Amino acid sequence: MARVLVIEDERHLADGLKFNLEAEGHEVELADSGEEGLKRAGEAGFDLILLDIMLPGIDGFEVVSQLRAAANFVPVLMLTARGRAEDVLKGFEAGADDYLPKPFDLSILLARVRGLLRRRDWMTPAPKNLMAFDGKTVDFDNLEVRDADGRTPLTRLEAELLRYLMDRAGRTVSRKALLEEVWGVHEDTDTRAIDNFVVRLRRLIEPDPARPKHLLTVRGVGYRFEMGS
Repeated sequence: MARVLVIEDERHLADGLKFNLEAEGHEVELADSGEEGLKRAGEAGFDLILLDIMLPGIDGFEVVSQLRAAANFVPVLMLTARGRAEDVLKGFEAGADDYLPKPFDLSILLARVRGLLRRRDWMTPAPKNLMAFDGKTVDFDNLEVRDADGRTPLTRLEAELLRYLMDRAGRTVSRKALLEEVWGVHEDTDTRAIDNFVVRLRRLIEPDPARPKHLLTVRGVGYRFEMGS
């Protein structure tokens, strides 16, 4: 059983989600605004948040952004009537773990929920769940970077991007490949979301983010990861 917070202002949809998630054995709480959702998320430990984008008051993008800024890394599945690639990427940039456009099929929603709750099974085929370089260890099961100074959490999307690049260490990977193969965004769209994620990852893994030696930019193409020493 998991504790799920549904932040959704359409009451009939929120009640329907609650009914079906409880039928799956989960404990569900509801919030009908961004402000209330943030308050509830901060008061009690949830295993998953279902978050609508269009909310009264602060929107879903701001909710997930504030959660991550407060070091709350509970998985977030965004529900949105705005399925454009730009909106999807904006959600990922804010820190969401997955998205589902409305209207959605209930079976697909429940499958996404199960997938996010099954964090240890999110990579296939059987991965090397720990990867080390230059005094740091990336734990892909627990979504964190560990070094002599402690542990730093990663969002699922940050971990997926880092894993994809580390698995291809020494090879240049295009921004388009990262968008399509890591995030599943196949439309022509702005690639700056990738650049923003890389900036954040450099702050986590580079001794000097302004002079990276691991996560390197290949001008006009994309990025290359070097294990280095």
